[in-house]
Amino acid sequence: MRKRIVIWLVLVCLIFGETALFCRAEENDGEDLSQTIDNMRQQEQETQNAISNLEKQTKETQDAISALQGEKEKTRESVNNLQNQSTQLQSTINGYSAKLDSINEEITVAENAMAEVSSEIVELDRQLQEARDEEHRRYELLKKRIQSTYENGGNQGLARLLLESGSLQEFLTKYEYLNAIVEYDRKQIAEYQALQADIEAKSEIVHEKESELDAYQTQLDEKHEELSGLTAQVKGQLSSTRSSLSSEQNKLADYDNKLAELDKKMKSLQAKTAEAQAELAKQIAERLALTKEDTSGAYSASESELIWLAATIQAEADGESYTGKLAVGSVIMNRVKSSAFPSTVVAVITQNMQFASYRSGKVELIMARGPNSTCIRAAQEVLDGARVGDYLFFMTKYYADYYGISEYTMIGNHAFFYRWVTIPKPEPQENPEEQPSEEQPSEEQPCEDSGDNGDGGDGGDDSGSEEYYEEQPSEGES
Repeated sequence: MRKRIVIWLVLVCLIFGETALFCRAEENDGEDLSQTIDNMRQQEQETQNAISNLEKQTKETQDAISALQGEKEKTRESVNNLQNQSTQLQSTINGYSAKLDSINEEITVAENAMAEVSSEIVELDRQLQEARDEEHRRYELLKKRIQSTYENGGNQGLARLLLESGSLQEFLTKYEYLNAIVEYDRKQIAEYQALQADIEAKSEIVHEKESELDAYQTQLDEKHEELSGLTAQVKGQLSSTRSSLSSEQNKLADYDNKLAELDKKMKSLQAKTAEAQAELAKQIAERLALTKEDTSGAYSASESELIWLAATIQAEADGESYTGKLAVGSVIMNRVKSSAFPSTVVAVITQNMQFASYRSGKVELIMARGPNSTCIRAAQEVLDGARVGDYLFFMTKYYADYYGISEYTMIGNHAFFYRWVTIPKPEPQENPEEQPSEEQPSEEQPCEDSGDNGDGGDGGDDSGSEEYYEEQPSEGES
């Protein structure tokens, strides 16, 4: 009997001991799980901080791009103005050159006329001098004859010459002869005096003409000098304008280089942000998998929220089946119900870097004209509690395979999943050039939705690439 009592006591002790150990184990497991979740939350916060920093850098880079584009546009306007100014200056120079050519032609004509007038003046001066010389010679001959007459007795000598005549006829002949000589000398002197006067008159006219031509040539020279000065001045302005134009064009090239660098930086930041978003999605999904939340149930939505949800369903799954539309709406409502995402429909849809259809303006465009009745009905059913799975994420199969998501469900053209579980990517083969090529995503992940279809109803398939940011996990607080 005593043995039995001892055995029962031992059994009781063992049972209570195991129970205590089990309770301690549960407590330890609970503490470990809590610590693990806290650590995961800390990792998520660090990733979120990294995303915020990347977004800050992205905004700063975008601001820098916008500022540079503004400066580039101003410089482009300056270049256009300088080009127009250069064209106008060159046109002015061409006009001056044409006027200079015309003036040069006039100067040439005037110089030729001056040469002709000068030749005339030289000839007239020569003729005038000859007339004066002949007048002087005639005058000297007459003077000598008169002198000779007077030296031989003056009038008495002439009278004696006449009286010595043998006959009246001889007398008359000698008288006429003497009278003819005197008359001839007078006539010659008068003719040469008249010729001299005519030559002097012509010389005066030619000298006047020479003065006029000289004044005209002086005027042409002044015009030529003035136009030459204006041409030199405008050429100086043109040279300065072209120098400024070259400087502004160099600025444009420099802006292009800087914009190219900023664009490269922007793409790098977008790729890093996308990578960080994917990492955050993975972290959130892994944490949620440890403490799976109940995201079922109805949601009391306003009329505005209903329209927001319906418009987003239409933007993301317009070409999908009705189940596909419900699945997209389920992801949105599961996020609203999850502690890891914003708690309202609009906040989930407009959460940063999540739905490309919202970022592109497609959602608001559909809202402006009103979502179709099918998407409104699907949105209302989801709000009333209908769910197609507990999924928190969706993307196209292409990107699901690219990220190595191992557990997803295909509904139409979208891969839906709750937990971000990945499989390792295969190592690259040694001779990839000998293997058939396969389409791979570029290093820079797409940032915009390339398959948006804004049509209402069921026309069109948006499954091509709905793409990255709208289907990746949010950065909401966990």
